[in-house]
Amino acid sequence: MVEDLLKEAGLPEEIWETIAKETQRLVVRAEKRRWGKMVTVIDGLDKSLDGRKVAKDLKRKLACGGTFKDGRIELQGDHRGKIKQILIEMGFPEEGIEVK
Repeated sequence: MVEDLLKEAGLPEEIWETIAKETQRLVVRAEKRRWGKMVTVIDGLDKSLDGRKVAKDLKRKLACGGTFKDGRIELQGDHRGKIKQILIEMGFPEEGIEVK
């Protein structure tokens, strides 16, 4: 909804993407999967952002595998110690990131 208004206003894509990132409330947690494998899950991505692009950037920066599905990013391994700083560098606000 907000992104439609911003697009109609004629703002460049980079600007409305920045505005969309500033309104995000992300929850980062680790889950244990089959055979004891750990997965870092990032919930709360708004549909206005390209989740596949965010996942691709995170996988490259963390040197791990992962996917974007059902509106959440899943990264192989436990990256809770590093993920907050990387998300801040990507333009997400620090107060909008909760690491559990």
